[in-house]
Amino acid sequence: MDSTSLRERQKERRRARIYTVAIDLFKRGGFQTTTATDIAKASNVSRGTFFNYYPYKEAVLLDYGSEVMSRLRDHAETRLQSGTAPLTVLYEVWDRLADENTRERDLFPPLAYEVMNPNPERAHTAYQALPLSKVVELILRPMHQAGMMRTDLSLQRISNLIADTYLMVALRWSAYGTERPLQDEMRLALNLLLEGAVKRDPPRH
Repeated sequence: MDSTSLRERQKERRRARIYTVAIDLFKRGGFQTTTATDIAKASNVSRGTFFNYYPYKEAVLLDYGSEVMSRLRDHAETRLQSGTAPLTVLYEVWDRLADENTRERDLFPPLAYEVMNPNPERAHTAYQALPLSKVVELILRPMHQAGMMRTDLSLQRISNLIADTYLMVALRWSAYGTERPLQDEMRLALNLLLEGAVKRDPPRH
């Protein structure tokens, strides 16, 4: 067995163990109160080893968010390939994401804040790990190609605006809560984005 590939597999297993332990600690004890030392101790590694794999605690959440995005993209691709209407797929993805955020309500705020980190390098890393706008773009591309989308904005910009809206609405819900479930809040926001906020008079005949 090649020694290099063996070392790589060992590193992958160690990273996976640290990740699993960290997420479990975050869920049980809270993200803010869980320290890198807590994670290292529970993972049976040194604190330095933890930072070799995750340069800061929030980086663990980026792996979690990346997994969620991957599942959403797989769902979107499968549904689009089966002939499901793009807007139906978009609402399905929105509902799945809202369900995930509701289950892991305490994990979402620090994950969202990382996307808005004042450190440009960290914010860029978070944006790449959480490509929600790319999933939205994938879903809306058939409509764009069919001439069903507005033409004064690029598909990329439309997708970014939709993804950014999700981020802000979900962050506010996670931090402060409302009487509505997050899924209802997200559907309301998505309806507003797709249909507009200005009342339009019916056409005159």
